[in-house]
Amino acid sequence: MKRIADSNGFTLIEVMIAILVIVVGLLGVAGVATMVINGNTLAKEMTVATTLAQDKIEELKNTTYPNLGSSSDTQDSIYTRTWTVTADSPADGMKTIQVAVQFTWKGSTRNVTLKTIAAK
Repeated sequence: MKRIADSNGFTLIEVMIAILVIVVGLLGVAGVATMVINGNTLAKEMTVATTLAQDKIEELKNTTYPNLGSSSDTQDSIYTRTWTVTADSPADGMKTIQVAVQFTWKGSTRNVTLKTIAAK
């Protein structure tokens, strides 16, 4: 008769410990994957907001100097874009153009602001 202690194979305790280690590892991977997905989503939203701000800056730079003015609009019903034109700043004959794009992500407001200067 063969003794149980001499048999080959895994015991139930060894199998349970292996399963526990695998589960802990998979939960860690799932948590990291969730953080990466959220980070990528925020990065995409920030990129879109920055592109909208840069597009408006380029449009305003191609506008004649006397026609530069402040206003705002909404893009894709998510982004609020506001541009402010300050005359004689930083010097006479110059205008400072500031474009701010605002959006809400996960309950908090995010902003992207770009500035440039236009001269006569």
